[in-house]
Amino acid sequence: MARRLLFSSKRRGYDAGAGFCARELKNPERELYLFRRRLALAGIVVVLAFVGLAARFFYLQVVLHRYYQTLAETNRIAIVPIVPNRGVISDRNGVILAQSYSAYTLEIQPSRVKNVEETIDALAQIVDVQPRDRKRFRKLLEESKNFESLPLRTRLSDEEVARFAVNRYRFPGVEIKARLFRQYPYGEIASHVVGYIGRINDRDVDRIDEWDDTANYKGSDYIGKVGVELSYERELHGTTGVEEVEVDAAGRAVRTLSHAPPVPGNDLKLSLDIKLQEVAEAAFGDRRGAMVAIEPATGDVLAFVSRPGFDPNLFVDGIDPANWEVLNESPDKPLLNRPLRGAYPPGSTIKPFLALAALTSGKRTAQQTISDPGYFQIPGAAHRFRDDKPGGHGVVDMYKSIVASCDTYYYMLANETEIDDTYRFMSQLGFGQKTGIDIEGELTGVLPSREWKKNRFAGKNYRDEHRKWYLGDSISAGIGQGYNTFTPIQLAHAIATVANDGVSYRPHLVKFIRNARTGEQRQLEREPTHTVPLKPEHLAVIKNALVGVNKEGTGAAAFANAAYVSGGKTGTAQLYSLKGEKYAASKVDERLRDHAWFIAYAPADRPRIALAVLVENGGFGAQAAAPIARQVLDYYLTGVRKAGPAPAPPVKDPEDESD
Repeated sequence: MARRLLFSSKRRGYDAGAGFCARELKNPERELYLFRRRLALAGIVVVLAFVGLAARFFYLQVVLHRYYQTLAETNRIAIVPIVPNRGVISDRNGVILAQSYSAYTLEIQPSRVKNVEETIDALAQIVDVQPRDRKRFRKLLEESKNFESLPLRTRLSDEEVARFAVNRYRFPGVEIKARLFRQYPYGEIASHVVGYIGRINDRDVDRIDEWDDTANYKGSDYIGKVGVELSYERELHGTTGVEEVEVDAAGRAVRTLSHAPPVPGNDLKLSLDIKLQEVAEAAFGDRRGAMVAIEPATGDVLAFVSRPGFDPNLFVDGIDPANWEVLNESPDKPLLNRPLRGAYPPGSTIKPFLALAALTSGKRTAQQTISDPGYFQIPGAAHRFRDDKPGGHGVVDMYKSIVASCDTYYYMLANETEIDDTYRFMSQLGFGQKTGIDIEGELTGVLPSREWKKNRFAGKNYRDEHRKWYLGDSISAGIGQGYNTFTPIQLAHAIATVANDGVSYRPHLVKFIRNARTGEQRQLEREPTHTVPLKPEHLAVIKNALVGVNKEGTGAAAFANAAYVSGGKTGTAQLYSLKGEKYAASKVDERLRDHAWFIAYAPADRPRIALAVLVENGGFGAQAAAPIARQVLDYYLTGVRKAGPAPAPPVKDPEDESD
């Protein structure tokens, strides 16, 4: 037993010794090989890392050198657009109607302000901030991008600028800028002609993109909205300048590196005579209406009245909600451009043109007469078309039909005339189409024809009898009622064409464009658009009758003792059907009363001015519209200016009145 234990222990001792020897006898070559392999792999990794770094350095410093140089320059250099001075608008005599001036504005960039309302409250402790300023700012904030700088207060005083400058550190995202502002010295006078500017909105941006002129509007906040300001925007705007400014890390300007000055917008000289415009607007008083006066030989628009008007200065800073509500919701519609967008039945002012059409077509001669019993009745029909004079005018020739404004004469003429023939002749005088005046928004009006009625009632809600042209339609159209609706600019253009012996010019408001760089004044091309083929003897008949209107006819009272000879025509346009009943103004709501028209030109032998006057719901043209025309013609031809509005006719129900 003892021997086995001894042998066993020896055996264990041998085995342990053998293991120890095995651990001591390592392979150095293998260890060295493994070490070298690891070292080589590490070296390759290091080399690849350095190659990658070198490649990256090469890519950044060589390949992208210009890109990062540009970024660095951008951080160092600020490109500042310089907004050009907008062109001046003046009347034909050089009187300024719109100009720009510089003033300080307190502006907030909402994206850089934590709480806009708290910021405004704090600013109100430094500068005067009225409730209307807050309302206007909120309105602009709703309409603008959050990163845009929006004006809170405009036209700051020097004292207010100084107070804010001391506290500027307290208001990140708030700054004072020098801005150009538009000024309209005459306020409401000619407001629909001159128009106004307003802040650029998304629709304006689309329009600028269509012009491919985005770069030129960098830094610009305002653009023309209506009138000449809109139509001649690209002439008035000018060319934006650029200034390169070196800035420090805080964004403060250090020095100016380069400067490309802006080019001011071109100046516009209008054909308008602002003194004549003042006389015309004053003649209306507080009545609603429109007037357009044209120089027949050139197409120059001498006066362009839409009453009531509006003050364009309200829109310069962004109109406040209270004023916008007053203008937008007023039943008098002061924002409506009545000469272009007001379409009214022409009433009896259409008669001279229909008489001229009858002479041209041979339907009537000047001497041919009719017997007027005071009405016209279509054979077999129960309805009677009533004349303006109970009992009629007796025997009527063409001269008397115009001078006395006999409805029955034109009922009979319409009964004998195909409506499409009337349409073709009247189209030559510009009715039923745009005159092409150089401001936007003009309506075409309605000059009816068979084709027009078919298209007008083409919907599935109408039956065939709605699309058919009836004789009754022609009879109503024969005295300027029915489907006829013309704009004041169309009637002024038509009477100017007749006064100019059929030679037609496109009405225009801009007469000259003055180049801001060279000072050169360029007259816009003014050639006749066309000549209506009228025989001199036919024109003589119509002109003689128009002169008779103001001498012995419906316009005689308004033009008594005039120092010149003029031609004219009164008109009264119904707004709704009387259905056989007699018109009684005193029993009709004021806004449903007849419209009053008057068209005229003077002097009769060599016309220098032609005009159309409309007084909405004014009643008889001879009483409401003709006196306004008289004041305008008196001033333009003789320099005599009457103080105050033309007398408004009393509301009465005469037994025998003609328009």
